[in-house]
Amino acid sequence: MAGTEVLPEDQKIFSMQELKSRGFSQYKVSKLVSEGKLIKLNKSYYENAEYCGEESDFYYAEAYAPKGVICLLSAAVYYHLTTFVPDAVDVAIPRKAKISTMPEWPQMNVHHYTDDRHELGVTTVREGKNEFQIYDMEKTVVDIVFYREKVGIEETREILVTYLQRKDRNLNRLLKYAELMKCDKAMRQYLEVLI
Repeated sequence: MAGTEVLPEDQKIFSMQELKSRGFSQYKVSKLVSEGKLIKLNKSYYENAEYCGEESDFYYAEAYAPKGVICLLSAAVYYHLTTFVPDAVDVAIPRKAKISTMPEWPQMNVHHYTDDRHELGVTTVREGKNEFQIYDMEKTVVDIVFYREKVGIEETREILVTYLQRKDRNLNRLLKYAELMKCDKAMRQYLEVLI
């Protein structure tokens, strides 16, 4: 049944590879772009103009930052660890990764992480047919402490205090990550003051 392919309304971003696997030819994709049903983001990714689900700037991370993981303040906001609202999405990519195009919106702050730091604590969040990668809560807190000068001392303190009040916190995982990321000394100093 060629020509009957329909875009799912509950998916925001598609890779060209995904569209092809769903039966969309290059011609059909171009036609959908000219009809305003798809918006070309870059060479490999498209946005569904008829999407009618929950909106999230995080869905764009993979399209613009290959192997991108939501990190730092953006991840802290996701876990309700801070009242601070960043003006851009924080995305971690491997140190050697390259980004060809950056969107005007949503704004993205790209952070280059070493391979060890980039791979530790990554979790995938699925919201309907949409998904994004984000660091788990403990890895987020460790990164915030590690980059506290960049993030801000007040924000770091708020995030740690909020984290320590959480019933779902995992201090063993937090300290293990801190050790692996070589910031266990700073983490212990913060914890001594706050606990």
